[in-house]
Parts: sequence; C-alpha cells; structure tokens
Amino acid sequence: MRLSLAALGTLAMTVAATPADLPPADKLPSAAEFPDVLTMRDGTKVATKKDWEEKRRPELKELFQHYMYGRFPARPEKVTAKILFEDPKALGGKGTLREVELTFGPPEWPKIYLLVATPNGKAPAACFVGPNFGGNHLLAADERVRIPTAWVPDRYPGVVKNRATAEGRGKQSDTWPLRQVVDAGYAVATFYCGDVQPDRPNVQEGMRATLPAVKGLPIPDETATIMWWAWGCHRAVDFLVTDTRIDPKRLAVAGHSRLGKTALLAGAFDDRIAVVIPHQSGCGGAGPSRSKNPKAETVKRITTSFPHWFCANFSAFGDDVTKIPFDQHGLVAICAPRPVLMTNAEEDQWANPPGQFDVLTAAAPAYKLYGDAHPVADKVPAEGKLSDARLGYFIRAGKHAMTPDDWKVYVQFADKWLK
Repeated sequence: MRLSLAALGTLAMTVAATPADLPPADKLPSAAEFPDVLTMRDGTKVATKKDWEEKRRPELKELFQHYMYGRFPARPEKVTAKILFEDPKALGGKGTLREVELTFGPPEWPKIYLLVATPNGKAPAACFVGPNFGGNHLLAADERVRIPTAWVPDRYPGVVKNRATAEGRGKQSDTWPLRQVVDAGYAVATFYCGDVQPDRPNVQEGMRATLPAVKGLPIPDETATIMWWAWGCHRAVDFLVTDTRIDPKRLAVAGHSRLGKTALLAGAFDDRIAVVIPHQSGCGGAGPSRSKNPKAETVKRITTSFPHWFCANFSAFGDDVTKIPFDQHGLVAICAPRPVLMTNAEEDQWANPPGQFDVLTAAAPAYKLYGDAHPVADKVPAEGKLSDARLGYFIRAGKHAMTPDDWKVYVQFADKWLK
C-alpha cells in the first residue's frame, strides 16, 4: 500500500485494477460523444439495478479515481470531536452555533474545524454540509470562531501574506448565510477547505504531507486536491451522523466553483449524503469534458492552471478529451437514485450551464433503473425557475458567486427531497 494511512483502517476504495486493465490515455479508444453510462468498458450492456450496483457503478468509481481525481483515501476507524464553543442564543436567538474540532489521525495530522449552526427547538434537523473557501471566521463575526492557521489564498478579506487575520471576520457571511438557512429550518455545517488541503500545488502540506515523498515523476493516480476535499466532507459527515441535533438521513452536500466539484465528488463517493448540490462547478465538476460550449473552460486549460486539483493522469487528456473513458454524467450517475441539483448563472458561461444540463440528461438512464421514469426535465427551465426533478436544474441571471438567493433555491429543492 503506497498511501501511508495505515492508522486509518480499511481502505474505502474499489480494488485497484492492473495497468493492463487501465491503459494510458493514448491507448484508450476515442469517443466523440458521451460514453453510454450503462455500457461497461468491455461492451456489456447493464439493464438491471443489480448489475449497475455490482458492476458498472464500481467500474465508474475506479475510472474516476485512476484517470481524474486520484485514489479515494482510507476512511478513519474513528473521528473524535471536541466542542470548542457553543452558543445556544446565536443567530438572533433562532439557533445554536458551535465550532467542533475533528481529529482523525496521528496528532501531527491536520484537523478539521467544523462550524455548525442548528435551529433551536427543531431536532433532528436536515443539514447542509460543505467546505468554504477562506475560513469559518469569514462567515460569522463571533470572535470565538477560529481563524485558520493553514495557508490561505490572498484574495480573501483580511488575508496578509497568505495568513488569515481577524480583519476578515464576518466579511463573507452571504456565501454561507447561517441565519437564513437556520430560519428555514435547516442546519449548516461548513469547514475551511484548507484545513484538509490548502489550495496550492507542489507543497507537502495538509493531507498531502501524509503521503510518502516521491522523487521524480508524480504518481499518476495519487490522491489529488479535489479528492482530498471530498474526503474532508466525508469526515464532517462522520461527525454529523452521530450528532443528535442532525438527522443522519437528511444530509445535503453543497459547494461553489471548485468546491462545487468537490460537492459532486463527495456525493458520488458517500451514500450517506442524501442530496448533492454542485453550484457553478464547471469543468472537472458538473460541466462535461466533451464540451460543445466555446465559452466554457476546457480540460486543457484547467489542468494547466490547476494541475493539483486532479491526478497526473487527467492532464494527458488535455489535447484529446475523446479519449476519456467517461464523462461527468458518469459521476452524477454514481449518485443514483439520490437527487442532484445543478445551479448556474447566465453570465457564467465559463462553468458551462448548457453542458451541465446535457450531463443531467445523459445520467438519466441510471436513475431510470431505480424506477424514476422521468428524472430530468425535457428542456432547460426558464431563467429563475427551478426544475425540481430528481436531477434538478436552475439558472439565474448574474455571475459566478454563491449568494443568499442561491441558498433559497437549495432550500426549495431540499424542501421537496429532504422533507
């Protein structure tokens, strides 16, 4: 085992294929259109839910690990929670605000600091969970909320030389509007993505530092940053399913942009998550690699600008995406029969809103195996109108951002599928 994660227990991954089973990119066959989600790599057609769950779904998980996101790391045998503070009169008296330190490995390993807001007098509550970009302190002005000590991108409020400061407190509360969501009857649990893995390449830090050092070429399918972030979401879920204030059967994962990619991957690889909401996630997330939108981000561009988000194998497809033995509809299909909502903005063509609808349509055959004869709308809904089918879609006016109005849509979708 090349992952130095022995302390974490049994690997939660599919059995690794041999190199002959998973050839390099230039040896793969070409497919100009989306590969059929119900056709195995050997050409066998999947026609039953049993064959999907026992054969095709595990095959897709293995392909996404090997060729795109890297290996799915081990699941800890134990996650220990320590309450750092708790305020039952927070959020205008409507909710309880807590910050929870999650420990899941040796003392020198990173810890996750989970900010949890729950509605008072309503337990157990459905819960939105997901990572945030710059730290929990950006979401709440409360001085007790921890300021991250890990590296932080300098574009966030109050960051000085890539270190967060108290100047940022409460400056991005609209991105995860805790009181608004609690007022709607839902809990919220979020953590700084950099707790798990800071968003920069070529530095042995965060969970990447737990891997053995390798000289020379990178390991082609080594766990990449988006997979680490998704794994961090799962560790948050480990705690939430034990929290008596949270309904473990009603968890929704949400994230924006690169963290929207994370939300989709987290949902695909953890069946405890009941609803999946990748917001404006684009290429590498809900947007297809085989894009027909000339304004959308491409595999070549994203793997050049952000190579650390994906494993080294994925960059080999930049010049010929027809060689990819899957597309993002396969990741959505892995979530079946759980609801997935893709949300977008009209001016954010970089995230490929029309391509995301194509992804939903192409994933529908997997959902039909579970008895949903019409899991996706026949056409893209009008701007500002939610399609709340099991494979949901929403597009609004505006640009690339996660706003309180977007959260109203998440809640509306959750009201149907989590209540």
